[in-house]
Amino acid sequence: MKPYVKLAESTMPDGTIYSLHKHDGKIYLKYNGFELMSTALTYSEQMLADYGCQALKEGKGSRPDHPRILIGGLGLGFTLKRTLELVGSPATVDVAELMPPLIEWNRTHLVEHNGPLLEDPRTHIIQGDLYDIISDAKPGSYDALLLDIDNTPDDLITSGNSRLYSPGFLDKLRNVITGKGCLAYWLSEPAPRFKKMLIKAGFQVEEFASKPHEKSKRSRHCILLARKRR
Repeated sequence: MKPYVKLAESTMPDGTIYSLHKHDGKIYLKYNGFELMSTALTYSEQMLADYGCQALKEGKGSRPDHPRILIGGLGLGFTLKRTLELVGSPATVDVAELMPPLIEWNRTHLVEHNGPLLEDPRTHIIQGDLYDIISDAKPGSYDALLLDIDNTPDDLITSGNSRLYSPGFLDKLRNVITGKGCLAYWLSEPAPRFKKMLIKAGFQVEEFASKPHEKSKRSRHCILLARKRR
């Protein structure tokens, strides 16, 4: 049996330990010892980009000649990779990532899987908290927001993320997308209570089941696609 090889490890200020491992040609990101994501299961992360960028692919966005997208959570880079494939050029793809080591790991250990995504001229990495980044953004800044921060609003990676699902923050999200823009969430499973919150916040919401892997038999992950209700 091939062993897991630890590639890197970093401890956050709150004591959370993130570590990167390699096993049988695949890379795994762990959170306090528990597997968070891997290069073995990336299909639903790519589907987040597919659904979130659908209108842009069809030329129906508010800025068809130069779309602006914000990805919340860099992860292992697969949503960013798919977004860059879809939006063409010119485009601006901002990526908000709280954890500095994960940015560096994408530049080093993950290049063999995704290439130099962070060096693409369309990519702009913003190291910081998504809450602050959205709060500072101007109205209508983005055509699409693609958010992959927690498993679900009831299964948070860090307790501080609870404010990302408050009614006040949902209002901020609604404000920073254009009139034809959209907000897309990756969730590890359906979250009906959160879906109702989005509707109450003035969005019309579609829900899509997504497989963890293209060949998976069960679609256990979920993509919520929210647009401004007119």
